[in-house]
Amino acid sequence: MAVLPFRPIPFFANKNQAFWRLQMAGWGGALLLRTMSGLANAKTLSFLVLVLISTITGLSLTLILSVVYRNLINRRPLVTWGVTALVLSVAVALYALVDAWVNGLYNGDQTFDVSRVIGLIYLDATLLLAWSALYYMINFFLQIEEQNDQLIQLENQATSAQLAMLRYQLNPHFLFNTLNSISTLVLLKQTEPANAMLSRLSSFLRYTLVNEPAGRVTVAQEVETLKLYLEIERMRFEERLRTAFRIDPATEKALLPSLLLQPLVENAIKYAVGPQEAGAEITISTQLVGQNLRITVSDTGPGLQSTGASNRLSGVTFDGGEPVSTGVGLANIRDRLAQAYGEDHRFETMEPPEGGFAVLIELPFERRETAPAMSQPEKRPALTG
Repeated sequence: MAVLPFRPIPFFANKNQAFWRLQMAGWGGALLLRTMSGLANAKTLSFLVLVLISTITGLSLTLILSVVYRNLINRRPLVTWGVTALVLSVAVALYALVDAWVNGLYNGDQTFDVSRVIGLIYLDATLLLAWSALYYMINFFLQIEEQNDQLIQLENQATSAQLAMLRYQLNPHFLFNTLNSISTLVLLKQTEPANAMLSRLSSFLRYTLVNEPAGRVTVAQEVETLKLYLEIERMRFEERLRTAFRIDPATEKALLPSLLLQPLVENAIKYAVGPQEAGAEITISTQLVGQNLRITVSDTGPGLQSTGASNRLSGVTFDGGEPVSTGVGLANIRDRLAQAYGEDHRFETMEPPEGGFAVLIELPFERRETAPAMSQPEKRPALTG
């Protein structure tokens, strides 16, 4: 039998409703307690009239106090507590005077008796003091809860903004070089490859802007995006850029942050393919290791033995002798993984025994059985000519 989902509503979700519930419960309890005490002391039923009048008086006074306290709670402490003490004293005095007057009428004594007021002021002061303490305690607690909620919301917004910033940090050199290549093809009247390259660039940029920055995609989707990016770069490097994909079919539906691998491949192109006349081969592999998804991006470049090793690790290149941050260095990947997984991930750089450079990432394996509809890069034929 299906059970309807039940979502408990917080007691203070509606503050006005919660206030009246507490008022009715508190003063109803006080009424019941005093009634039972009177009956236990062999009071007549007419005594209930005194208890009812006293309860209504206390309820009315606390309604007035709530209005005063609401305007005092956010003021300076000296003002809040000073005025509270003054107002509370006046309320206790009024409460005791009403109780003394009603008790006098009940006992057939029409004269004003100070001793009766003094005798009743202790009980009345206890009730109003306890009510005032609870009012301030509950409201201070609610203010702290609201501040915590606002802080959590701001932290979430900051995290989302940071993820968006990290994901949208595309290397301006990549865009410049791609547009420059398209311009060259147009000047050489090679319109077909220029149009194909422009179309691939448009699809790649559309993918980076449409999908959620903090969203996750499957390995299969990420690989398709990566192939689109590599087709753009292959126009510049031609046969110098060689790639190999070793994707375990069991990992194709595993989830990872969108555009996680593109900066790694760009890093390999910049420091492995670009500096070498013969180019280099970049290998992207994925496999399951226990409950983790392992991703390895390696290249056959000079590794960390070259003079630009420190630049490769920091994501800094040199343009005309001036240091320029690429914005897509390995630190970018570390930050994104830390934001997405905390300490529940692995990120290592290494030099394989056969040479070159490799980056190893391990993430918790999360499988998407049915991929949601999302903007995916368009598949296009390989460039020709």
